Formats: sequence, C-alpha cells, structure tokens
Amino acid sequence: MISTITQLKTQFENALVAAFGSEFAEIDPILVPASNPRFGDYQSNVAMSLTKKLGKSPRAIAEQLVQHLDVADLCQPPEIAGPGFINLTLKPEYLETQLNSIQSDPRLGVAPVSHPKRVIVDYPSPNIAKEMHVGHLRPAVIGDCIARILEFVGHDVQRISHVGDWGTPFGMLIAHLRTAYPEALSSTENLDLGDLSTFYREAKKRFDTDAEFREVARQSVVQLQAGDEETLRAWRIVCELSSRSYRKIYDLMGILPFIERGESFYNPFLPDVVKELEQQGLLVEDAGAKCVFLEGFTNKDGKPLPLIVQKSDGGYNYATTDLAAIRYRVQVDKAQRVIYPVGAEQTNHFAQIFQVGKRAGWITDEVEFIHAPFGLVLGEDGQKLKTRSGEAIPLKELLEEAIARARTDLETRIQEEGRQESETFIENVARVVGIGAVKYADLSQNRTSNYIFSYDKMLALQGNTAPYMLYAYVRVQGISRKGQIDFEHLGSDAQVSLKEEPELVLAKHLLQLSETLAEVAQDLLPNRLCQYLFELSQKFNQFYDRCPVLQAEEPLRTSRLILCDLTARTLKLGLSLLGIEVLERM
Repeated sequence: MISTITQLKTQFENALVAAFGSEFAEIDPILVPASNPRFGDYQSNVAMSLTKKLGKSPRAIAEQLVQHLDVADLCQPPEIAGPGFINLTLKPEYLETQLNSIQSDPRLGVAPVSHPKRVIVDYPSPNIAKEMHVGHLRPAVIGDCIARILEFVGHDVQRISHVGDWGTPFGMLIAHLRTAYPEALSSTENLDLGDLSTFYREAKKRFDTDAEFREVARQSVVQLQAGDEETLRAWRIVCELSSRSYRKIYDLMGILPFIERGESFYNPFLPDVVKELEQQGLLVEDAGAKCVFLEGFTNKDGKPLPLIVQKSDGGYNYATTDLAAIRYRVQVDKAQRVIYPVGAEQTNHFAQIFQVGKRAGWITDEVEFIHAPFGLVLGEDGQKLKTRSGEAIPLKELLEEAIARARTDLETRIQEEGRQESETFIENVARVVGIGAVKYADLSQNRTSNYIFSYDKMLALQGNTAPYMLYAYVRVQGISRKGQIDFEHLGSDAQVSLKEEPELVLAKHLLQLSETLAEVAQDLLPNRLCQYLFELSQKFNQFYDRCPVLQAEEPLRTSRLILCDLTARTLKLGLSLLGIEVLERM
C-alpha cells in the first residue's frame, strides 16, 4: 500500500508542474504531519519557499497551487492559513478504505522498498577474552534494531560482528596462560568468561610491569601471525570460550544471530591493502611507518595527521584491518550500504578510514558507508554507569537485575490481586518485561544522546516505557478473552466505520506506520519508532476509555474490534522490530 504522505506528495508535485511549469518538477513540496490537530493532518509550506523564485506573495502562490491540487479522494478541500500554509485534513471515508485494506495484510500496509539494497550492519562486536559490560549494551540493541527494520522494509541485510580477535592482546594472554595456567589451554570445560577476564587483567599487569614477559608476549604474537599450530590452538580455545559466553548473553537479550568475522578473518588481506594504497600513491613513509596523510585532520602542531597503515616494525593495527574490511565489503560482499552503530568517541576514526576508503576508490557514489554514533549510558549521578568500586557493570548482572526487579513487581501485583500464577508464567513475564524494559529504555532515547539508566523509570507502568506498550497489547488480548472474540475470523464482510473523534485519531495514527519505518530506515533513529508506538498506545487507551467496544451495537461493535486488533498487531510488529517480545497476559 502506498503511504498517505507519498500519495499527497505526488499530487503536490503534479500541481506544482501544472501551476508553474515543468521546471518546478523537482521542487520539494515540504509536506509534513501537522504539528497541531487544528491545522489538519498534513501541512505544506512550499509556498513560502517559492516567494523569491516566483516573485509573488506566499498566499497568492498557495492559492494558485491549490487550484491545481487534486486530493479529493484523500482529503477535505485544502485550506490556506496564515501567510500561505496549505492545510490538509484526511476524509473519514479514505481512512476507512485504507484500514479495511490492511485488515488481512500481515505487513499492515507496509510495502517492501522498490529498490532493495544489500546492507551490512556491523554489530555487536564484543571484545574477545573480556567480560561484557554495560558499554556493550548499546551497540547490540541499536544494531539489532536497525538490522530488523531494514530487513523488514525489504533490504538484503547481513549482520556481521567485527570482533577483536587478533594482535598484541592475544599474544599477551596466551603467554600468560602458558606459564601461569597451562591447564586452561587443554580444556575449556571448567572455565567461564569471568576466569578469562581475570587472566586477561593479570596478563595486562605483567605486560605493563615485566619487560621479559613483554618480549615473550610479542613473540607469541609473531608465532600467532606465522601460523604456529600450538599458538593457534591456544588462540582458538580463547576465542571459543569468549564466543560461547557472549552468545548466551545475546540469546538472553533476544539479539538475532549474526556472522562472526573477526580481525583474524582480514589478516590475509592486509598486505594487499598496503600494496594497493602504495600503487595509488597514497602511502607516505614517516619515521619508518607507512601512512596516509589525512585532509582536514591535523596534529597539535597544525600539520596533517597521518593514519598509520603499517607500523615501522612491519606490523599492522586495527585501522589497517578496518580498511581491509571496507575493501572486502565493497569488492566481495558487494554491499551498497554499510552501517556501523559504534560509540560517538570513534567518530574521528570512522571519518579517517572512510576518507582513505574514498581516496583509494573503494567507497564510491554507489556505496554508502555510515557511522551511526551513539552516546553513553550514565548512572543517576550523570557519570558513566559503574559499580561502586568504579568498574564497568557486567552486562549479565545488569540484565539479571532488571529481570529480578520485574519479577518482584509482578509478584507484588499478583498478591494484591489475589491471583494464582504458575512459576513458568512468572519467570516468562519477568524475563520479557525486564529485558524489554532495558532495550526499550535505550532505543527510546535519541541515539546520539547520553541517557541516564534508571530501573525505576524503565519498569514503570506509565510513560514511554516497554511495560506501558505491553499493557496496551495485553488490554486487547483481554478484550478477546472477555468477549470470546477470535480476531482472525471477524467475518469477511467486516468493515471499519469511523464515527467518533477518538476513532478517527486512532485510525490516522495506525496508518502512519509505513512512513515512520521509512524514516527510521533512512535516518537510523529507532527512537522515532518508539515515539510512534508510545503515541499509538496513548491514542488506543483514549479510544478504549471513550468508545465502548464489547457493549457497542453492531456493526459498530465489529468496527471497533477491528481497530483493537489493528492496534495490537501494530504494537506487536513495532515491538518485534525493536527486538521486544509481547505477552498475552501480565
């Protein structure tokens, strides 16, 4: 189904050509949802933007444009307001037709994009050999959501986790395990990632303070890069244990499966990256290192900043690996859009490697590389969220605490209501609410902003929270149970009929799903979808409070049941795109 705003824009574009000539065919009609219901449903201020070009007053331009604007099938007659705003109000008949057409559509009227792209979303990229902490929450949650939405709207999406699994940290860890815990390199059965994190901290301390150990660690890196079988076996054990541990956490979070493609994957391609940059004359030797001097980046002396591609000792760094990944994703994966949901602190790094990628000819006008930065997770004190001892909170503990608090709230409510519920029911509801609350609290913030992590706020039953959305969905399921309604079999002739203002308000919002998802797919801001779902829940609750459903007479009863069903299905779909499950009862 073509979205309402797309249809209206097409009509505006036709009217601009009819009124002012073919040179106005590419003019943006500047059509947006009205900021206030008293201005209708949509508003265009294109007349103001054409004043200089046409040499007329905005109101005169608006009047001439409206004479050629054919929106009678969709809207009431357009109104011109103020200096030249064109206000449009959708007809109830149009809304009814649209809702009736999406009743039987599992996609709820969201048509797949006409020109799908091959898209890579680079996430969640945890650190091998280190326990996951709160800093790993946002890339996983945001990356998963972006991938889900892009896939749903029709793109060919690859989820690729670019893990750090190569280089000095591994030489350091392997050297430490060989001397201090040799048994750890024979079996991983009795180890967990907490042990590995402890070993890593011990190895780092030795590396920083013991020159002899530092040399042994470097030799381990050389052995690793040379393909020494014993060193590779130790490396595989470390990687396997890490992967097993963090996948358990991602499964708990409901993060969809992804392809692991670590730095080690790109290791064979690094010499070719250097060779190609040399052939193009981009590499400059500086203090023995091979560098690309960047445009627009300067050091503290004001001189162009070098991006080191190969170190003076012949080794590579993670910038080299990232360049190899760019090259591979364009040349082998044939990606047309590559998205990196990574913290804002890496903004300069991405700007630098993207610049090198463009100058090398890997990134062209046909492929888009995007850094989608996000802010920090802060504690109630406004500082980085940490434990009392000052360390980053383990992600597993943070999630388990959310589930435990959701369980406590649920058990209290069950006791107050005198209900009897099974342990299975309580466990499932606590998990869905707890995990959903954490994910929704993150996604509902503007991605680029920091936000304060608060269990009390995210688990609240009121406000822009996951529990509030879930309750709106559960309310519809309650209507189904109470009235013994089978929403899938309301009758082939069942139709929506909109009579009351709350019905019209809800109907208009239901039909904005398609344009909301199109916006998120473009600007990669999941909070727009959260806001849409929050407003949908609010509008549904107002409709439910003011418009009787089960007590209404036919055919109004069936019409309102359809509105309830469409609301629940929209909530379920929207939450699933955020990576959040729904519940039939709470």
